[in-house]
Amino acid sequence: MKLLDGRVVLVSGGTQGIGAGVSRTAAREGAAVVLTGRRPAPGEALAAQLLELFDAHVAVNLRGPFFLMQAVVADMVGRGAPGSIVNVISSSELGGQRYLAPYVAAKAGLAGLTRNAAHAHRFDRIRINGLDIGWTDTEGEELVQRTFHGAGDDWREQAGRSLPMGRLGRVDEIAEFVVFLLSDRSGVVTGSVLDWDQNVLGGLG
Repeated sequence: MKLLDGRVVLVSGGTQGIGAGVSRTAAREGAAVVLTGRRPAPGEALAAQLLELFDAHVAVNLRGPFFLMQAVVADMVGRGAPGSIVNVISSSELGGQRYLAPYVAAKAGLAGLTRNAAHAHRFDRIRINGLDIGWTDTEGEELVQRTFHGAGDDWREQAGRSLPMGRLGRVDEIAEFVVFLLSDRSGVVTGSVLDWDQNVLGGLG
């Protein structure tokens, strides 16, 4: 029996990167997958002014998930159907890079929203968890490295040399973990925002 037999999984941002990996893995585990996504043209964020960039990050990383989750929860409650939601957040929500303030603010908001919604709907038997994802090898990261950091073809190898495990995280690894949290195998866990990273929060030296 597969982990998600008979389930319907909605993947926001499911056309590339982590979302695409979750879509593929959920389908492999028996789910009917509904996905949404968009592919912004390279450089749009760079061209935007700071207020527009802030609004864009909030719209994509907080406002969108808020209203999507609201609709999904309302449907589950209306049907009396328990379910599970997993928000892919970012380890940047814990402080982040100094040049990513709008992104950090939006992701921190999503982490708080995840906990709040889990608390509000625990007696509806709707489990809501999140993952704080660290540095991962995705199409988006490839674009960022080449567009904003002048990275060459060996940027992954160079990045790996600076990381404890010698490599970036992989989409398939995250997808497996998301599907685990969506499945009954993760038990009663709700309201958790888990660090999916090879760096340890608070570790020094």
